[in-house]
Amino acid sequence: MFVDKATIKIKAGDGGNGAVSFRREKYIPKGGPDGGHGGHGGDVIFEVDTGLHTLLDFRYKKKFQAGHGENGSGGNRSGKNGSHEIIKVPPGTLVKDEQTDLILADLKTPGQQKVLLRGGKGGQGNASFATSTRQTPRFAQEGGKGQERTVILELKSIADVGLVGFPNVGKSTILSILSSARPKIADYHFTTLQPNLGVVEVRPGQSFVMADIPGIIEGAHEGTGLGYTFLRHIERTRILVHVIDISGSEGRDPLDDFNIIIRELKQYSKKLASRPQIAAANKTDIPGAKENIERLRDLLEPMGIKVFPVSAAQNQGFHPLLDEIVRMLDELPELEFFEDEEVDDFSFEEEEGPPFEITVENGEYILSGPAVDRLLAKVNLDDYESLQYFQRALRKLGMIDALRERGVTDGDTVRLGDLEFDFVD
Repeated sequence: MFVDKATIKIKAGDGGNGAVSFRREKYIPKGGPDGGHGGHGGDVIFEVDTGLHTLLDFRYKKKFQAGHGENGSGGNRSGKNGSHEIIKVPPGTLVKDEQTDLILADLKTPGQQKVLLRGGKGGQGNASFATSTRQTPRFAQEGGKGQERTVILELKSIADVGLVGFPNVGKSTILSILSSARPKIADYHFTTLQPNLGVVEVRPGQSFVMADIPGIIEGAHEGTGLGYTFLRHIERTRILVHVIDISGSEGRDPLDDFNIIIRELKQYSKKLASRPQIAAANKTDIPGAKENIERLRDLLEPMGIKVFPVSAAQNQGFHPLLDEIVRMLDELPELEFFEDEEVDDFSFEEEEGPPFEITVENGEYILSGPAVDRLLAKVNLDDYESLQYFQRALRKLGMIDALRERGVTDGDTVRLGDLEFDFVD
């Protein structure tokens, strides 16, 4: 089974409480506060593990929590820090915040780590609060709460070259010929459920990754069949190789096959459809293929897509195809990856009327409207990062500027729904 998307809850450890304690030792005339600090809570850390290839494990375990810090104790003894929770994921995993849809991490490099949540700080013991005028403080600081959030893990197969085409056109066989991969091969009339990846070694020290992408069907961009699952896997490929049954042995016209696939790619993502492409016209050993090759060339070559006749059954024609792939890869830039926190999505669908409005009642400035409702639904004001997002959103949505235009000044009360705060410019 290939699992490429999972939703999990993660929580960092809480900090331990500081201790309230006083020295009471025989023969020591003067005691004093000696409460130790609480330990810090553990962090939640994501780490790339090249031994993993799916998100299957997250089907069975959906909650991850780091260790809590221990409380401090007397004798100025600090509590132990909580253990970190290290969550291992396969390369090519995106981590998104479920609430805001922000990309929090793009994990791709072997061994790469990303701290997603910080543990709460340990509270200070009463010894830290002693002063010349307050020599016996009878209080200590509580430990801070660890951050928590729900995240979506999304795995996108990382490959330089993606083989795309209808089911049963020979993608798996071509992958097995060109690489060390050994996918299951049979006369399937339905699509396989997972991409197979193989390393193609061109010469010592030079290689690239090729993926046999699950077969596409018409309507995939709308979610039909594997739908988005299929299309998600080819978003990061640098070259698309259309594998086409040039013999028409499945009862389909090879030109129609290509047109359907390219249409699905365009409707899913114009950027994806603009990737460099070539075509492998497979099954040339079957009668009737020669005429279709010329028809395919007449269609594709004016579009800048070269056609290479091959026969996976007879292992013929692959040297020119491989040479062209290598040439194209040498000229193309490396794979693009998202940057952390790549997008703050403050856009809202167009609706009748303004996205927000400001009214003034009894000296209070009241913000209301669909933009306000959606913003409040996205934020958790008890979370520091979410609060930062809220403050940025107020500015990017133009609410701060609009309040200034209405005459708000420092100290005036501003209300959004049940939330009320003092305006500070």
